[in-house]
Parts: sequence; C-alpha cells; structure tokens
Amino acid sequence: FQLLRSMRPDDANVASNVHGGTILKMIEEAGAILSTRHCNSQNGELCVAALARVERTDFLSPMCIGEVAHVSAEITYTSKHSVEVQVNVLSENILTGAKKLTNKATLWYVPLSLKNVDKVLEEPPAVYSRQEQEEEGRKRYEAQKLELMETKWRNGDIVQPVLNPEPNTVSYSQSSLIHLVGPSDCTLHGFVHGGVTMKLMDEVAGIVAARHCKTNIVTASVDAINFHDKIRKGVSMEIKVLVDADPVVDSSKKRYQAASAFFTYVSLSQEGRSPPVPQLVPETEDEKKRFEEGKGRYLQMKAKRQGHAEPQP
Repeated sequence: FQLLRSMRPDDANVASNVHGGTILKMIEEAGAILSTRHCNSQNGELCVAALARVERTDFLSPMCIGEVAHVSAEITYTSKHSVEVQVNVLSENILTGAKKLTNKATLWYVPLSLKNVDKVLEEPPAVYSRQEQEEEGRKRYEAQKLELMETKWRNGDIVQPVLNPEPNTVSYSQSSLIHLVGPSDCTLHGFVHGGVTMKLMDEVAGIVAARHCKTNIVTASVDAINFHDKIRKGVSMEIKVLVDADPVVDSSKKRYQAASAFFTYVSLSQEGRSPPVPQLVPETEDEKKRFEEGKGRYLQMKAKRQGHAEPQP
C-alpha cells in the first residue's frame, strides 16, 4: 500500500521543515488503511484496525514544503490478535526527481469488531515470502509485548539562540495542551485516529522543547508510543506526552490514560547549527527519578547509534 501527499506551507514549522506530527499522522493513516484491509480480508465479522503501539521512530532526514511524501506500508507479521505494519517514508523533490528516506516506523494494530469496538477479533494469518520472516516477526512481537508490560508497570516565533544557556527547572517549560475531540478527529466508529493523537503529542512536546531551549527545534526521534485505551468523541485531551482522556459529557466515566511516549528534539539556530541546550534542574524526587530514567534512555540510544555507525566485519 502506498500513500502520496504534497507538503503544503501549513504542514511546516518556522524553519520550513514539515512538522514531525504531520509525518506521524501520515504514517498512521497508511498503517490503519492497510491493517483494516487485512483484518477484513477473510469472510467473518467486520472489523476496524485500532492502533495499539508505535515502536521507536527516528527522523532520518527533514522534509520540506513542496516535496511529495511517499508513504509505503507492508504487513510483516500477524499474531492471533494483532498485526505488525512496517512503514517507510520517502521525500521526493518533484523538480529533480531525487528521493531520500525520512522515516522508518513499525506499528501494531488490533482488529476491533464493528458491532462492539471493545471486542478484539482474531487476525487473519499473513503470507510470508520466506520461512524466516515468521520467526523474526514472532521475536519482535514477544519483545514489544514484554516492553509494553514493563511500561504499564513503571508507569512560534523565531527565537535567537542563547550562546551560554542557563539551566532551567522542569516546571519552567512544563506545558499541557487541551484539545476537544471533534468528528473530524475520529474514525467512523467514534474513537480518535492514532495519527491525530500523535500529532498533538508532537505539538505539545515541541512547545516544551522550544521553551526549554529558547531556539527553533525539530523532532529527531520518538520512542515507543503505547496506546493504553481508545479515546472517544466528546472528550477533552490534556497532553503531557502522557495522554489523558477526560469524558466531558458522561460524568459517570473517570479520567483515564490513553497513550504515552518519549519525544527527542534537536535544538537549531537560524543557521541550522545545533547550539548548546540548557541543563535541566530536577527539583522534586519524582523529577530526579524521571531525569535519571531519561539519562539511561539517552545513553542506550547513543550506544545503539554508535554501534550502527561502526563498520560490520
């Protein structure tokens, strides 16, 4: 499956690069279409594919206004109740024909019955081109399932860069975004598109990063995004890059966590260089704990990138 879309001025930030959230939304749209087609490919109860998880997504290259996004999706594994979709994003300069890879993402969907969207159906099996693909997919499935369990357990204007940034506290840049979910945000069955949620998460995370750095910023990567529950029409979403859904009509339902993720941004000067980022000053015990956890993720990511950069024997 392939989706093509031309990038418009309203897709871009002040640096004329396409918002990371816009790209995430396109990735999810392609994954949702392909996985919904697959889960209805055999005779049985009609269903819709709901996004359950997005693995870590790196932004390999920026996409600019006027370029065409090529979003291609492929089913790479199916378990009894979920399907893995690999999505690649290429940007095309339509004047020169040059293409470059901007994103690679892995998404997991579950099939929900159209009669009862709280009922998870069985997934039709995938057809693999080689025997090893199924075993490789099973290993990825077990790994993401284990990580999901661990996660549940743990549970504007151009700004001149500051040459010698002062440290900032967590509360200095802390932000939240409240968005009232409307019909245009939702599937035909009344719950929010995963891509819409990811776009909002990127927006508020970007606000926090810009406040902290006092520079332009771009999305560099998004760690695994776990979708804990569906978000329905008629709720407001307060986004901390934990996403809480708060029913505003039905007072009998309590506020619940719908998604969570870690976003990584790169600070940029007007010349496109990376100036120093202000140090973060954690104050409370909870902030200190989250700071150490973030430091651990950073070191793991750095080691992983260095390992990929080393020549293979």
